[in-house]
Amino acid sequence: MKRQLAAVALGALLAGVAAGASGAAAPDFAALRVQPYDPPKPAPEFALPDLDGKTVRLAELRGKVVLLFFWATY
Repeated sequence: MKRQLAAVALGALLAGVAAGASGAAAPDFAALRVQPYDPPKPAPEFALPDLDGKTVRLAELRGKVVLLFFWATY
């Protein structure tokens, strides 16, 4: 809930800055205690074996929801 409220407040702040003077300073995210959002980047192309040993390429799954779970024991 707090994160949603912060996102709404940030959106309102950015809309106000965009509507205001073009020479206005960028918002001070640290003072607002808000972390700026960077849009996600596409995953790099890769291929992994499935449980049957067949190679599955990420490109074959385009448009589908993909959950990757990398598990390592040290």
